[in-house]
Amino acid sequence: MLSYQHLYHAGNLADVHKHALLAWTLDYLTQKDKPVTYFETHAGRGLYDLTAPEAVKTGEAAKGIALTERWFPASHPYIRALHLTRAQRGPNAYPGSPLIAGHLLRDIDSIHLCELHPQEHAALEYAAAPFGAKIYREDGLAKVLSICPPTPRRGMVLIDPSYEVKTDYETLPRVIGQLHRKWNIGLIFLWYPILRDGLHKPMLAEVRAAHEGALVHEVRFPPAREGHRMEGSGMVMINPPYGIEAEAKRLSALFRKLA
Repeated sequence: MLSYQHLYHAGNLADVHKHALLAWTLDYLTQKDKPVTYFETHAGRGLYDLTAPEAVKTGEAAKGIALTERWFPASHPYIRALHLTRAQRGPNAYPGSPLIAGHLLRDIDSIHLCELHPQEHAALEYAAAPFGAKIYREDGLAKVLSICPPTPRRGMVLIDPSYEVKTDYETLPRVIGQLHRKWNIGLIFLWYPILRDGLHKPMLAEVRAAHEGALVHEVRFPPAREGHRMEGSGMVMINPPYGIEAEAKRLSALFRKLA
């Protein structure tokens, strides 16, 4: 359960998809003066060195952000967060979602990050310290349910598990239903991998059936290497922000170029 380390996969094509949508949403939320509450249930370490042996071993970043950074203008919030991270942490740094949030959110906003893995949690405390985030070594799903509805009520949660525990697929629809009932105005984003065996399909069907207005966006891409099971990335967005459909369509067109 605590063996997953995202350093092997940081900056891959799934990250590009997920982080572009996240950054766009955070930028949208901060266009108003009202404060925002941001949650992550599976935060990881927050900061990744793409020259680390683990990252180089898989080569996923080389086929991910290294190739796709040119897809985005310098003004895109994803690229702004990437450039700010590299200006502060070095040219090979890559921001996980906690640092993307840290760079795009404001002093009036609050950040809550959960991570159970002891090494990842320790690294997260170091990486996210400059942003004043509240960091918990607790089960993220239980924590977000205990805090919600938050103050301020305006905000979002990113649910981004590793899916190493196969019961995640069964647990998540129930937890999301509970969370939505407690925090009906919160933006709930659920990321999932698209694998060859289609493990995500029953979960996705259950979430869509329970949340009629949810927006689902999926992209496909070639496997990172021979035998790799992931061939796409998906995001369910409950209470999707206005205008994100256009950003999703733009990303779809860009990912189709990889086919």
